[in-house]
Amino acid sequence: MTNAPGAGSGAGGYESGPRNNQTKPGKVNILWLMLNLIFLIIFNVFFFMLGNLPHNMSVWISYGFIHFAYFMLIATPVLTRKGKSSAVFGFALNNISATYFIAALFIGIIFILISPEGYTAALLVQLTVAGIYGIILIANLIANERTADAEESRQYQINYVKNASAQLKGILDRVKDKDAKRRVERAYDSVYSSPVKSHPNLEQMEIRILAQIDELDNTVTKGDNKSIISVADSLVSAVNERNTRLRNYNK
Repeated sequence: MTNAPGAGSGAGGYESGPRNNQTKPGKVNILWLMLNLIFLIIFNVFFFMLGNLPHNMSVWISYGFIHFAYFMLIATPVLTRKGKSSAVFGFALNNISATYFIAALFIGIIFILISPEGYTAALLVQLTVAGIYGIILIANLIANERTADAEESRQYQINYVKNASAQLKGILDRVKDKDAKRRVERAYDSVYSSPVKSHPNLEQMEIRILAQIDELDNTVTKGDNKSIISVADSLVSAVNERNTRLRNYNK
């Protein structure tokens, strides 16, 4: 029987359609590049067709700063720190760069239209505005880095208790001996009830606790109940010591 057109295998039938309709990353990048070039093309066409050549230094200074401000506006997303609050970081930085671009464009157009013979005023005004922009942008970048680092630290602290508890819960379900199970349950309760907040000085201790949990996992796999009890008790002691030190650090 002859297959109907398009009703054959995925290569020639229904599966190829959705794949062809997907926008490729390279195509998206080209479209963004074209979008970013629109302003530069229009601005340069107006600049060279309506201006009186040759332009003096004040006009070229304004021309250069306008382009610099626009390139900074385009490049700002690259400066945004990736993380949980990247959307907030990006919004603030984009607003700063957009404000600077509008200011540089407005000031630059004024100097281009006036076209003063001296270049000092154009240079000083544009440098002042660019300097203010640079200070605000860098200050926000520093603040964003600190916030992102704090978020990463907080996430690590949450993951320490969350992952350790989840791993111990899985280990507990595999223990058959009643006495060993009771000891592992104590270890689970100790970790589960531990404060989420941590301290940089406790990082190595927490790493060792996670290593002990891995050791307990291996011991349970071997089925050595005596070793399970020993490792579980050692784990409880380590967790309690970590929590005691944490309370002392937070006093």
